[in-house]
Amino acid sequence: MRIEVVYALAQEQVLLVLNLPPAATVQDALEASGLLRQVPQIELARVGVWGKLAARDTRLRDRDRVEIYRPLLADPKDIRRNRAARKRSRG
Repeated sequence: MRIEVVYALAQEQVLLVLNLPPAATVQDALEASGLLRQVPQIELARVGVWGKLAARDTRLRDRDRVEIYRPLLADPKDIRRNRAARKRSRG
């Protein structure tokens, strides 16, 4: 089955197309991609399939897209709170 594995850095995006056996899991796709060896700074805290978080033992279907998510640099809730506080203080 055809699977895509994607990972994006600020200046570079990686998209790999793999052919995996029918019973493949997210973990199988990650290992087969070789990204963990090529990009050692990847933190596998969060991965997903088509934009939804997925466990590493999730079975894949043909044409699934496995996405490796980077850690957030800042919490979006904190950013919104800070922006609102600055707006209030300006009047």
